[in-house]
Amino acid sequence: MLKAVLFVQNLDIAFALLGLLVGLPVLIVIYILGLLDTGAPLFRQTRVGRDKRPFTLVKFRTMGVDTASVATHLASRASITRLGAFLRKTKLDELPQLWNVLKGEMSLVGPRPNLLNQDELIAERTVRGVYSVRPGITGLAQVRGIDMSTPALLAEADQKMIRSLSISLYFTLILQTALGRGAGDRVVH
Repeated sequence: MLKAVLFVQNLDIAFALLGLLVGLPVLIVIYILGLLDTGAPLFRQTRVGRDKRPFTLVKFRTMGVDTASVATHLASRASITRLGAFLRKTKLDELPQLWNVLKGEMSLVGPRPNLLNQDELIAERTVRGVYSVRPGITGLAQVRGIDMSTPALLAEADQKMIRSLSISLYFTLILQTALGRGAGDRVVH
């Protein structure tokens, strides 16, 4: 088990570094488009990490700067910008999280990090031991379309993923995400 964990951590670092280097032109273009779109292309938000330690998650901004800092499923669809809609659909808004992976705050695969004020989800995840691992950019719940609007179901999927995580599942979830499986968090219409 420890060998698998160390192997995955090394894969995370290698893939995050490769992704940032190869994706640098795309990151720069999105950053410039984001400047034109909202004036503030990067979105930073405090999230709950491994062992419930808070960390600052970095993403490309997909909503207006004045949008309330709430879980995505509680935000209004009207707050999503045109560029933001494209970034969400293609999942390119997640690219800056590769920096979080390099810093050791996240993994490529793991439970999506939640906000500090999502008490019901925190309780469900605590009972199931979900905070014993680093949160991830993608995971089983994401490819199955389970979002944070259903805390118990999400925590169950996270627990199942953690218990069954293997190198094969790690690559399967990354591939499914890259191929567009899962819809991400729902947004209020």
